[in-house]
Amino acid sequence: MDTRALRRGVLLRLGGGVGVLGALFFLTAGTVRYPEAWLFMATLFLPMGFFLRWLWRHDRGLLERRMSGGEERARQKALVGASSVFWLASFLLPGLDRRFGWSSVPLPVVLLADLLVLAGYLVVILTLRENSFAARTIRVQEGQRVVSTGPYSVVRHPMYLGISLMMVLAPLALGSWWALLPALATPMILMLRIMDEEKALAAGLPGYVEYARRVRRRMLPGVW
Repeated sequence: MDTRALRRGVLLRLGGGVGVLGALFFLTAGTVRYPEAWLFMATLFLPMGFFLRWLWRHDRGLLERRMSGGEERARQKALVGASSVFWLASFLLPGLDRRFGWSSVPLPVVLLADLLVLAGYLVVILTLRENSFAARTIRVQEGQRVVSTGPYSVVRHPMYLGISLMMVLAPLALGSWWALLPALATPMILMLRIMDEEKALAAGLPGYVEYARRVRRRMLPGVW
């Protein structure tokens, strides 16, 4: 991917993310007077913008891998499709909840949830900085090696830990208890994704089986 195309793709991805989430939140809420949504979007997109800038300067290869490609494994395609349904429900319900007053999350819980969403995104950032081959799709790439340092010394799939933390806490950050119901499906889908992903890594990535014996937990430290 040439420099112009990559820059255009990054700007479209970032701007599109802001636009899509903004539309989901404010259209369903029926108002832009939705401070929880504004705070959540700032928590999500401000560090994302800084990290994309860092990747542009220091690891464009990873940035390109994160911007391109689709799943090739049929099971992964099905899991991505299922997760998209729950993702959409998780971000549609909070605005409806606000509009119709189905539930109310106390402000201290909202703020704590935002902090934990930020913590989850920082886990994702640390994972990507540690592993330049952490693409969006499940495939073993030429020159890829096992990474066992940083967050990978704690669990084998730290990025999924960060994503789970972000998705599960997002409804509370947006002020909705009801949206927790679809959001709780995210960790379960990611666990299924991990189990299939590890088959590909064990078969195609030299040293992965030995690494899995050393680092026993897949996603949840001390649990699984």
